[in-house]
Parts: sequence; structure tokens; C-alpha cells
Amino acid sequence: MKFSALLTFLMLFTFGFAKAQHHENTTTFSELVQKDNQVKAEELAKVKSGESTFNPVPTIMHHIGDAHEWHLWGEGDNSVSIPLPIILWDDNGLNVFMSSKFHHGEHVVESNGNHYLLYHEKIYKTDAQELVTLHVDEKGVTHVENEKPLDFSITKNVASMLLSFVILILVFSAVSSNYKKGNLVPRGIAGFIEPIIIFIRDEVAVPNIGEKKYAKYMPYLLTLFFFIWVNNLLGLLPGAANVTGNIAVTFVLAVIALIVINVSGNKGYWGHMLWMPGVPVPVKLLLAPIELIGVITKPFALMIRLFANITAGHIIILSLISLIFIFQTEFMAGGSLPLALFIYCLELLVAVLQAFVFTMLVALFIGTATAEHEHHDAH
Repeated sequence: MKFSALLTFLMLFTFGFAKAQHHENTTTFSELVQKDNQVKAEELAKVKSGESTFNPVPTIMHHIGDAHEWHLWGEGDNSVSIPLPIILWDDNGLNVFMSSKFHHGEHVVESNGNHYLLYHEKIYKTDAQELVTLHVDEKGVTHVENEKPLDFSITKNVASMLLSFVILILVFSAVSSNYKKGNLVPRGIAGFIEPIIIFIRDEVAVPNIGEKKYAKYMPYLLTLFFFIWVNNLLGLLPGAANVTGNIAVTFVLAVIALIVINVSGNKGYWGHMLWMPGVPVPVKLLLAPIELIGVITKPFALMIRLFANITAGHIIILSLISLIFIFQTEFMAGGSLPLALFIYCLELLVAVLQAFVFTMLVALFIGTATAEHEHHDAH
């Protein structure tokens, strides 16, 4: 009995402590925006007065993250952005409007009787009074607890991918028309693209998959290489989107690779994977789960590699430029700008290198799955 009372007391105390640490309050969206702007103004004033140093983390995270508008330059009312379509689905059906109605996240948008707000690039539902429920965690970070609609919006990353699709279609349409004209010697853009295609065929597909089987995988490997390469290059343009530095994009690429590799697997591949010949049965039972885990982890290692390398390049460049504002002296520009320019040029090499590595390893995994295995009798 005493133990039950003590346990109840501890649970109530813990719950009360958690409530004290994770309290919620309700305010209006305009008051929330005003408070955030006030905090930013106070931080900027402290930086200008020398009380604190410039914090580059919000700027860097904003750059490498996704957004519902394509910001080009400027800040606040002086910023120049390209509005993108907002596509939402909730209990009342489909709602479509342009992101410019949010006015850089400062206004609540009314659509078909519903009210929506944009806070830290996430869209929430609210009411006509613009009430917002806030949740403060143990670190003092404020989170909005309002209901979220299903968001199918054309974000900056999606728009950049669509742009890359258009570029690839135009480029390869020009290459195709060059050959349809009967030109034996490639001209124009075809003269630049053909050596790359031959390189992927002769140095990636044939050595890893084999001369007899490589042809049916060439469209996939070429699409994979050029998609990653073009988006890596687009991400280096000023104001561009960080598509291949988004783990959701690299996750989809990894899932597609996982499907292609394992659907291509022959009987020998799965036999050596699940029931290795010439190995004692207890060892087979031990190795089979390990091999299955390896099947999943190989493509997802590619996901992490591409995501980490591209994101790291953006962070390093912005960190070097941020040194000028952290130390607040023009002399720092003499060192940080040349280093940032060097890393930028290095990223041009990384852009094609990461596309090549991803494509080559996928071809290697496909070759492993389609290879003819010799069968050995167990001794």
C-alpha cells in the first residue's frame, strides 16, 4: 500500500515537472511574428554594439533547407523572391494558392473558409482569430502545435528538380536530333555529351555489369548520373536550391537503386545470399540475416554519402564567408573569400565526382546481383 502511494506520488511529481518544463500557451499569429522580429532586432543590435558575435547557424540552415518560395536576394520588404504554388489537402478538400499570399510568412492566408499560416517553412491551420498554440521545450525552443494539413506544395527543391528535368530533356533532345539527321560526327551539345555517355558505358557499365547485360541498364545509369550531376551544379548557383543536399531526395534515389538491384538479382545471387553453398548450416543461419541487412544498407550508404558531401560543401562555403561578419573586420575578407572561392571550385569537381561514385557503385551492386555464380558442393 505504501509502495503504491509512493509510486503514485512519483508519477504525479514527474508529470507536474514535465508540465512545468513543457508548458503551452496561446497567442495570435501577429503577436508571434512581432515577438520573433523583436528578438531578431535585439540580436542584431547586440551584434552591432559588440555585446555578442554574429550567429551564422540560422543563415546556413535557411540556405541548405527547403522553402515555399524561391528567395533570390534581399531581406524583409526589400527581398526579391519567386512565389511558388501552395497545394494543401485537409478535411475541407483541396486548397491551392501562391506562396506570395503569406508575405514572407507574416500574413495568415484565407482559402475556401480555411486559414493557414507559414512558420519556419511549415504550414499550419488556424482560425479567423489567428490563434496559435505554442509549445516550449526544455531548451526554451518554441514550437507551433496547430494542426498541419497535407502539404503537396511545389517547394524550392521541387521547382529546382523540375528545372533539371527541363534541362535534361532539352539537352538530350538536341543530342537525339543530331543523330537523327545522320551526322556521324557529333556537333554542338552532342559533341560534349557523347564522350560522357561513352565513358559511363565503357568505364562504369561494362566493367561492373558485363558486356552481355549492361545495355538494358544504360538508360537508368545515364539518368542517374546526369540527374545527380545537373542538380549538383544547379545547387552551386547563387540563390539556388540544395536538392542533392536534401536527404529526402537521396533517400528516394537509394530506394530506386535498392529496387533495381534486387529485382535484377538472379537465382545464384539470392542463393548465395540466403543459403550459402559449402557453409555449415549453423553458419548459414547466422550469416543469412547479416547478408539481408547488407542488402538494405548498401544503397542507403550511398544516400548518406551524397547527402553529406553536398551539404558539407555548402556549409563550409557559408561558414568561411560568415567569418567576415563574426569578426566584423574587412581584413578577414582577404583570407575567407579566397578560401571560399577555392572550396567553390573544389565543389565543381565534387559535383561530378559524387555523381560518378553513386552511379559506379549502383552499377557494381547490379553486377553483383546479375553475376553467374559457380556452384560448389558442400564437403
